[in-house]
Amino acid sequence: MSENTEAELEITKTNEDTSSNDTPGTFKALGDEMPTVVSKDHPVTFSKESDNVTIELDNHQDQSEESPLSQTNLLLASTLVCDAKNGRLSNFIPSEQCVRLYLIYHHWGLSYMLYFFIILHHGVAICEDPAVEGYHLPYWVTMCVEFACVLFYLFRLFHCASFLPVETFCRDKKNIIVFVAIVLTAIDMSCYIGLVNAGYESFAYRWSRPLRPIFMVNFSESKQIRRAFRNIRKTLPDILNVLVLFFLSISLFSLMAQKLFQKRALKYPDGKPYFDNYLDIYFQLYVLVTTANNPDVMMPAYDSNRWFALFFIAYLIICLYIFMNIFLAVVYNNYRKHLKNEVRKLVYMKRKSLAKAFDLLKVKKQGMFVIDFKRFNVLLKMIPPARSPMLVNILWYVLDTDGDNVVGKVDFLQLADLLNVTVTEVKDRRSIFDRITPECFHSKFSMSLRLLVAHKYFRYFFDLMILLNAFLIAFDISDAEWLFLALFTLEILLKMYTFGVLYFFRRFWNIFDFLVIGGAIIGTSIESFMDSSAEDKTRTLDILLVLRVLRLVKIIGGIDRFQVIVTTILNLGPSILTYGGVLIVVFYIFAIIGMELFQNKIKYFGYQNVTDPSHLYCGNPLLNGSVFYQSQYCSNNFNNILHTFVVLFELMVVNQWHVLANGFVLVTSKAARIYFFVFHLTCVIIVLNIFTAFVLEAFILEYSFCKSKLESAMEKKIIEMGLQLGRKHSPSSKGTDNDNLVIDSEDVIESSDDETSGKNSNRRSSIYPDLSEKTDIRFHLSKSKNVENLLQRMFENELDVDDVGPDDIENYEDETMRLSLNSLLK
Repeated sequence: MSENTEAELEITKTNEDTSSNDTPGTFKALGDEMPTVVSKDHPVTFSKESDNVTIELDNHQDQSEESPLSQTNLLLASTLVCDAKNGRLSNFIPSEQCVRLYLIYHHWGLSYMLYFFIILHHGVAICEDPAVEGYHLPYWVTMCVEFACVLFYLFRLFHCASFLPVETFCRDKKNIIVFVAIVLTAIDMSCYIGLVNAGYESFAYRWSRPLRPIFMVNFSESKQIRRAFRNIRKTLPDILNVLVLFFLSISLFSLMAQKLFQKRALKYPDGKPYFDNYLDIYFQLYVLVTTANNPDVMMPAYDSNRWFALFFIAYLIICLYIFMNIFLAVVYNNYRKHLKNEVRKLVYMKRKSLAKAFDLLKVKKQGMFVIDFKRFNVLLKMIPPARSPMLVNILWYVLDTDGDNVVGKVDFLQLADLLNVTVTEVKDRRSIFDRITPECFHSKFSMSLRLLVAHKYFRYFFDLMILLNAFLIAFDISDAEWLFLALFTLEILLKMYTFGVLYFFRRFWNIFDFLVIGGAIIGTSIESFMDSSAEDKTRTLDILLVLRVLRLVKIIGGIDRFQVIVTTILNLGPSILTYGGVLIVVFYIFAIIGMELFQNKIKYFGYQNVTDPSHLYCGNPLLNGSVFYQSQYCSNNFNNILHTFVVLFELMVVNQWHVLANGFVLVTSKAARIYFFVFHLTCVIIVLNIFTAFVLEAFILEYSFCKSKLESAMEKKIIEMGLQLGRKHSPSSKGTDNDNLVIDSEDVIESSDDETSGKNSNRRSSIYPDLSEKTDIRFHLSKSKNVENLLQRMFENELDVDDVGPDDIENYEDETMRLSLNSLLK
């Protein structure tokens, strides 16, 4: 923010009565009268407790309307509110210089630079030994790239230290881990360069490469992934007891198998001894729990004696069906507990930041500390984006629940939620066609056309066309493909005309339709230009148009019995990305280790017409006669980062993972099983079970949410004031929440607006005035909420209205969980 802008922001005493005509309840446009900056700070004292900064105003002097607000305090308050909006912990030193450094640190440009360097740093593995074919670079080039990345990490670390208290910075484990990783990377780079230049390249290993994901996880911009890892870390001690019992049960059954089968001289179909030593038996039985080698591992014993089947049946019942389900139950229970602790921390963090901001802004009126409209107005001018005077008045009116033209602490604690609601005005929702040709756009024909396009039966008609198109493709009737392409193109053009290009591309299904139909037009045009056959043109068109059938998911979402499932899947999107990031971290670590262990042990030279003896059996004669080679798995190797990721994904899917593992055991040693065992345990048993627990929690919450009303007081007030975008019916009508869910699953721009539908005539009987006709401002309230938002809402409903949590939020851990789904389901 520029100095000139800051110089215009002020708050001083005015001689006007607080009930003057400038009160926002009249929705009068704000005049030019603005407070002036006071250079003298109001007396404040700052005390640091634990990791957090507590701001305390001097209680010996009543802070009245005459008390000035300094520029520094205004900057502090606006920063605290922004942190509450964005879910950040406000633990900076409360001085103007440190706040400005803090704001620079969180600037979007530096954040995107960090993302760029993290991607670049991890992407270096493509060009390092063993490099992807055709992308190999000299080691000094990759070293220079990595050095630049490490320098930027170091800059971010010192930048962070510049605005944090020394004790807070040093106690933060993230900062310590990043610094240690930087030092170890520097040592590794120095050693590698020294060994290579000294002629000892065969002894040079980049042992710090598995540490690269540390930088992905431990910077503040990766809070979602870090939170997921923290949840996994906290869940691990609770599941160790089950894992110990699980492995002990495998040990017991392995011992029994050894005594039962070792001396019977049984053999596998390939002639190898059957269950001849304890470690092999243990590994085979562990694989059996994953069902990858069932019933193959049982057949030699079963062929010998039919009663031996009871041993394997008992083993699978105990270790697979009992222990694995107990393991999932323990994971779910503990994950749920720690997830809710994380949510409590987020809620307390938000409230504490808002409470600090309130203490900086409050004035004393009639014996109570409150915030008046003038201070609220100046505060919002410091918080982007810019807002019109009318919008500021509306926000104030929504926040002021008791209508006394001042905001108390309880109401102010809702400010972050209010500012996070998307708000638009008519000028924001105006179509580009409305701006270019308003006369034509508002003509009678245009109005009728837009009402037709906005009608639900317009959508139903094209959904029926999509279904009919899929039917014709399924039965190989291609004569009507060009007709469907023309119809779908017309639909997109009409939607763009009615709702505007900008709002059209804000919806996922609109983007999907545009890409599919646009791709079909471009693809068929190119094939026509290249003089392709009619069959090729039709095949391309079929492939692209059949993708549009996925749009029918929206219709399925409108059916009651499928609604919860579809909504859960849609709400899982952002969280799936988070756990995708967790899997990428796990994959990258194991990929780097795997390449160091197994690179060039197995190569792909093809399987037919191989004349060079060195190219037979995946380039390694030890695989002669192996199931790995017979299954033609030579492409599954660790020779570069891309091949390695494919192998790890195949291992995660579990099917045939023991065949992949045995292939690398044959070309190395049986100790290689440890690598595959640890990967399966980490990725499949722990991470994927925690993800399963997350999906379970999401479904239960969504099911509970659809059965109960979970509206905040702020949302209720917005609805009762008629300021919710897209409300087509009375909230007090007998319709259920399912109607709203269907509306929200559609384009919000296809719902009612002043341009395309009638006024919001049906409204809750309320003490609040109906402002729907007095202002064009609308709040975009969505019924769709992710798991964390639902948990936050449920937890906030259980908190006292002024509860801001403990002092040490960062290390907060509450084992007595007041938040319980049982109370919700009663």
